[in-house]
Amino acid sequence: MPLGIAIWESFFSLLQKNVLDRRSWDTREELRIAIVTWIERTYHRRRRQAALGRMTPVEFETVMTTPALQAA
Repeated sequence: MPLGIAIWESFFSLLQKNVLDRRSWDTREELRIAIVTWIERTYHRRRRQAALGRMTPVEFETVMTTPALQAA
């Protein structure tokens, strides 16, 4: 299985477990908001990024913001 497919399967498995299976949704809009919120607050903030030196986006932002603030 190509790596790209495995990554998407992992993502959708986590989405299913953490959002879709938690409750039933009255509208598609509620579901859309729940999915977007989960991606923004949980998935992207905790997932380590190879391009960021294996840091999460939040860790990287903290490291990069501090030197910039000290230089100002």
